[in-house]
Amino acid sequence: MSQLQNGVQPLNYARLTAEEAAAYDRMKTYPVKVLQIGEGNFLRGFVDWMIHRCNQQDLFQGSVAVSQPRPAGAAKLKELEEQDGLYYQWIRGLHEGELIDRRELISVFSACIDPYKEWDQFLAMAESLDLELIVSNTTEAGLVYTPSEWAPDQPILSYPGKLTLLLFRRFEHFGGDPGKGVLLLPCELVERNGDKLREIVLQHAADWQLPEAFVDWIRDHNRFLNSLVDRIVTGFPAEEADDRYAEWGVKDRLLNAAEPYHIWAIEGEEELGQRLPFVQAGLNVVWTNDLKPYQQRKVRILNGAHTWMAVLGVLHGLSEVREVVEHPVYGEQLRSVMFDEIVPSVPLPEAEMRVYAEQVIERFANPYVRHKLTDIAMNTLSKFKVRLLPTLMAYHERTGELPPLIMKSFGSLLRLYRVQQTEDGGYAGSKLNGESQVIRDDAAALSDLAALWRKVDNGELQVKELIADVLSQTSWWDSDLTEIPGLLDVLTDELAQLEERA
Repeated sequence: MSQLQNGVQPLNYARLTAEEAAAYDRMKTYPVKVLQIGEGNFLRGFVDWMIHRCNQQDLFQGSVAVSQPRPAGAAKLKELEEQDGLYYQWIRGLHEGELIDRRELISVFSACIDPYKEWDQFLAMAESLDLELIVSNTTEAGLVYTPSEWAPDQPILSYPGKLTLLLFRRFEHFGGDPGKGVLLLPCELVERNGDKLREIVLQHAADWQLPEAFVDWIRDHNRFLNSLVDRIVTGFPAEEADDRYAEWGVKDRLLNAAEPYHIWAIEGEEELGQRLPFVQAGLNVVWTNDLKPYQQRKVRILNGAHTWMAVLGVLHGLSEVREVVEHPVYGEQLRSVMFDEIVPSVPLPEAEMRVYAEQVIERFANPYVRHKLTDIAMNTLSKFKVRLLPTLMAYHERTGELPPLIMKSFGSLLRLYRVQQTEDGGYAGSKLNGESQVIRDDAAALSDLAALWRKVDNGELQVKELIADVLSQTSWWDSDLTEIPGLLDVLTDELAQLEERA
């Protein structure tokens, strides 16, 4: 083993203390109960960390075989192998007012399988008596139906295609045994992700004319569980890594940073917790018969607050979420929009929502998370429709008035989206200080907005007429927003006030 500069050595089994080595050796004796599709930061900072916590308490006694969903993931898989499947999970941030900063050595991987080079080994996982759970995070783009030819001897590019072949191998190997079905827990941020994954698997089965008995076995004896995951996993802390290596005396190329907060809401009966003992391990995992409330509170409160602050913050020259939280004006407005406008408009118990909102604000204030507002502001038109428009409508229905702070954000969106096409074919808006700002959103919508703003600049159109045109775009909002009483006039006033400050 070569020694690195300043005595810092690479993380691997040889670097472990006697206690750490004993825990690793014990893990290597555990059966592989989990097949993980996804080698990235999120699963390592969420699911694998949870499994490790369960193993520490002898609750799960299972290990993980990890496989990458795309060929490009081979590099990360190689790094895992070189580190003997080991990495540090760095948990840091605020939790109930206390600053958390701890590092945990995670050892759950007993096998790394590259399906593009080890296809037979990947499919052989289907024949394991010990396999109980298949977990995935292939991003939203990975949970889509992509037609594929029947070629069982070759790796299919799409995850659902690979999964269908794996499950068919299991069905054939065990003769359709009802007891050999598995739990499937997709972590992709897709609504009803379990239902979606099963739907795609069944589509592949139909395409390939697989036996009806297999289709019945999929439906009746494999559990595709819908779930909602929530944790900010920032991944490798590049700016701090060298200093931490020197401090710790070890180089971990897979060092993975995450906030303390985590929740995994899973739609399924509590009895499943006997197979997946996350709750017993003290983790914030909820078994529920209805996932919708958890999705709704996250979309309306956390994501809604993100979208509210993103366009307003970018327009006024702020860069990161934490800047908004700490700003003397916008920080107070953030609390007000959450507690006075968003929370009362969510059709869930208000006391619980207020607790959740406080947790969200604490997460926003995490000094270790540098969440850029420009990243959050991408695709704001569709995000506003899903995250803030329902609150605007519910507030109006409840009070007969329009929510003043959400209207400020709506006005900021229209002002920031005063776009012009750039030489590279993209679009740029402008901040109030005159600086240009690249806008990333639906190209057709941006083209329409650019044309409308040109007419305003040429005197062919009044700003109020432009706003009326925008509000009437049912393809953007799924309804004609000019029908909301007072909305057009309030937005016209908001935009006029912004122009005065420009």
